Amino acid sequence: MRDFTLKSYRSLLHALLQAGYRFLTFEEFLSQPKEAKTIVLRHDVDELAWNALEIARLENEMGVKATYYFRIVKQSNVPEVIVEIVSLGHEIGYHYEDLVLADGDEKKALDTFESHLAYFRNYYPVKTVSMHGSSSSKYDNRLLWKNHGLSDYGLLGEPYLSIDFNQVFYMTDTGFAWDGGKYAARDVVENGFDMKFHSTSQVVRCVERGDFPEHAMILAHTLWTDNLLQWYGLHIREFFRNNLKLIAKRNRFIGNLYGKMVKWYWKK
Repeated sequence: MRDFTLKSYRSLLHALLQAGYRFLTFEEFLSQPKEAKTIVLRHDVDELAWNALEIARLENEMGVKATYYFRIVKQSNVPEVIVEIVSLGHEIGYHYEDLVLADGDEKKALDTFESHLAYFRNYYPVKTVSMHGSSSSKYDNRLLWKNHGLSDYGLLGEPYLSIDFNQVFYMTDTGFAWDGGKYAARDVVENGFDMKFHSTSQVVRCVERGDFPEHAMILAHTLWTDNLLQWYGLHIREFFRNNLKLIAKRNRFIGNLYGKMVKWYWKK
């Protein structure tokens, strides 16, 4: 069976619901007392915003809430999508990359961060943000908070800064696989869980056995689709992109070339 489709995503949600897990937005997770069996569903909308809407509709149909982080780029920032996702009861936040966009200029980055945050607050009272990995850049967007506090902007938290991942299991589909961490530059965390998965069906079986952790953050990007042509196209693209990222880590010339390609893609 094809993985990373809406059908396989539904099977994951169904298994978690049947096992008694409660779904919280990240804002709720940070502001409410911790209960047993809680899941934070997080979606980084790097692109394919309309796919995010399909995921949001599916979650709403199943009585599940999630958190959606939108970038400022046009491939992510689609107002009608944001409005409908909010109307479905989900949380939205800002998927910030201002330090990279400002080429490391901290003051400029803070100014644009404040402006972009205010923009997204036109749609939702944003209380959480999450950094965009910007794997082709030498700048880590999280360093924006080295000399400043999230609370200065009325924010409760940021996943990579506000969660003890030794207590909360972190699972991400980066690289179009649940074990694609080797392709990630910054979408990685240190944790004490000796648990890895490759496919969604493996996760489902773990949940059904009762072996899945009590608390988890699950990051699913917007590549999940039932559209056959899009699914094959994305798998081919991710295969080449993942391998290019690995080569770029070892070869400066390829790394610079990859960085230019990434900048062109997001500006086109």
